[in-house]
Amino acid sequence: MSLLSLSWLGLWPQGASLWRLLLLIGGSWLLARILAWTFTFYDQCNRLRCFPQPPVRSWLLGHLGLIQSSEEGLRYTQGLASTFRDVCCWWVGPWNPVVRIFHPTFIKPVLLASAAIAPKDMVFYRFLRPWLGDGLLLSNGVKWNRHRRLLTPAFHFNILKPYVKIFNESVNIMHGKWRLLASDGSARLDLFEHISLMTLDSLQKCVFSLDSRCQEKPSDYIAAILELSALVAKRHHQLLLHWDFLYYLTPDGRRFRRACRLVHDFTYAVIQQRRRDLKGQGVDTFLQAQAKAKAKTLDFIDVLLLSTDEDGKVLSDEDIRAEAETFMFGGHDTTASGLSWVLYNLAKHPEYQERCRKEVQELLKGRGTEEIEWDDLALLPFLTMCIKESLRLHPPVTVISRCCTQDIELPDGRVIPKGVICLISIFGTHHNPSVWPDPEVPLPSWHTAQGEFGPREEVVFMANP
Repeated sequence: MSLLSLSWLGLWPQGASLWRLLLLIGGSWLLARILAWTFTFYDQCNRLRCFPQPPVRSWLLGHLGLIQSSEEGLRYTQGLASTFRDVCCWWVGPWNPVVRIFHPTFIKPVLLASAAIAPKDMVFYRFLRPWLGDGLLLSNGVKWNRHRRLLTPAFHFNILKPYVKIFNESVNIMHGKWRLLASDGSARLDLFEHISLMTLDSLQKCVFSLDSRCQEKPSDYIAAILELSALVAKRHHQLLLHWDFLYYLTPDGRRFRRACRLVHDFTYAVIQQRRRDLKGQGVDTFLQAQAKAKAKTLDFIDVLLLSTDEDGKVLSDEDIRAEAETFMFGGHDTTASGLSWVLYNLAKHPEYQERCRKEVQELLKGRGTEEIEWDDLALLPFLTMCIKESLRLHPPVTVISRCCTQDIELPDGRVIPKGVICLISIFGTHHNPSVWPDPEVPLPSWHTAQGEFGPREEVVFMANP
């Protein structure tokens, strides 16, 4: 009986030798992989010694948690830029090195490297993938190039001009709420919350041609987007929950999945209904109906549905959903943040706020309307400078990341080793005293301050790629 059992398992004398050989090969392969990883990690650590680093929290956490999504976190980043001026080394846990870059000269070789050499880093972006899919924010290579070409028509002036009317309508609703609060004696309000709802309202109208009235009543779709944004930001600071199988066992993970389903279902429903309309009416009739119904305004979904590449292929429903949700995510929070900080900075400097007000009043003098139009935007130079300087002081996106698939040499001869993540600190660059003579002095120097590359209002976007 024992002989039969051994034979069935292949563990009779000759079979046992085979099993030992397979175990030996498997063990040798595993040992070789461990030794190769150890050698690579050791070599990487030695090559990173040329980059200074701030004190770590512990050997296990490294620097993780030192920079929170708060004012204290931004002040810490500002301190890093002031101390190190160009680059420093950062550790996420005991074996994930990150090179943080604070100077445009050192940012340049990373951003100018090809997508194959410095692709987007998925360690930080991958938390968004279940929500945003392969939209422009997360895609790479051929897919990114194809989608970028197909989305170009969505940003043509003839498409964007009618949106100004939509922005005016959304802002008027927000102003109406503020006037009502003021008449009731309310002295305080959460500015960012109100502006976030206004930008979401505008985006829903521009992306989906949907007036959800989310500024005046609750919207499940809007609540889901806000919840997803908060959950993603929270997860970044929970090291153990970076693993999906653990995260989706937690209450936050289950909330994230529910919110994703709600957002996806909403977007798919709009896309499929619009595609049925397009198929039933034909392109020409569809465009005529859209122009008549929306005062010659095509929304983002329309543009994507009508886009074809050089081979005549159209975007799939999944592709359109990913792009629509990417713009809803990337557009509402960043715009709301930028606008909130502009109002904050102008409120801190009432003399410049008054100058902006007079510039607008002078522009609208003698008109029968108080609404800004597309062509007016180029006629507000001082307000434009104020907005750009506010974006320098408080950029809505504080960092972007890249992963080096090859060594990247910096201008001073130091090399970022292959496999290391680069965090390009937009906030740190904008507050770097080696770039700006007095980075914390905002409004008084708008006209005359000269940065390393030219007028301050022009450098903002060079330092904020």
